[in-house]
Amino acid sequence: MKNVAIVTLKGIFRDRIFHGILVNVAFFVLIPSIATLSMRQVTELSLTLSLSLVSFILLLLSIFLGGTLLWKDIERRYTYSVLGLPLTRGRYLLGKFAGTAIFTLFVSIVLGVATYLVVSWVSIIYPPERAILWGNLTVCILFEALKYILVIAVAFLFSSVSTSFFLPVFGTISIFLAGNVTQQVYEYIHSASGSALSPLVCQVAVGLYYILPNFSAFDLKVNAIYGIPISLSGTLLTFVYFVLYAAIVLGLAVLVLSRREMR
Repeated sequence: MKNVAIVTLKGIFRDRIFHGILVNVAFFVLIPSIATLSMRQVTELSLTLSLSLVSFILLLLSIFLGGTLLWKDIERRYTYSVLGLPLTRGRYLLGKFAGTAIFTLFVSIVLGVATYLVVSWVSIIYPPERAILWGNLTVCILFEALKYILVIAVAFLFSSVSTSFFLPVFGTISIFLAGNVTQQVYEYIHSASGSALSPLVCQVAVGLYYILPNFSAFDLKVNAIYGIPISLSGTLLTFVYFVLYAAIVLGLAVLVLSRREMR
């Protein structure tokens, strides 16, 4: 599994999709100029733009790498030669996932450094009214990375089922969009306004809330931008949720791939 992860990392670094996505990193240079459009909250706007760019780049990486890596190996029949070795399909899939997850963490570190440089530069020129909590910013970027590693796990589950890249890519996008609003929907149906909904709709919404990943739990941008203290118990609970949900999704992916007929 270790060798599969290493080979996966090398393949990602050579991938043209990776090179194209990294072009977006150049937009960090424009953030200080754009942030000056806000006359009173320049630092806050630079934080917002930087974290949004980090999230956007990680989203592209997780969808296109997670949705195409396994599919390309199967399509090009690389999988057949690899599985001819003393290596189970489950270890092969977990190795591919581990390589992609490590790469995502690496990119997150690079993007985090770029964010620190941009925000530091802007805060020197335009001192903010409230102090920047760098610890909050670090935790925010870390949980952004965990969120998109979970997206990669979902993409691998779709890839283990599909014979084309359409389901992994567009299925992952759909799950990502739905997973970002499940918390808001859940809170709405349990509010006074949600009492007008039919019981069937409420039951379906609650069921989807527990089945779909809750990506909004990983969003700590507000804490990083406005210096709001981060709850330690909340972050620990979110991390445990990440580990359990990723384990379940990857377990299903291994089960499906192990039973899949390779032709």
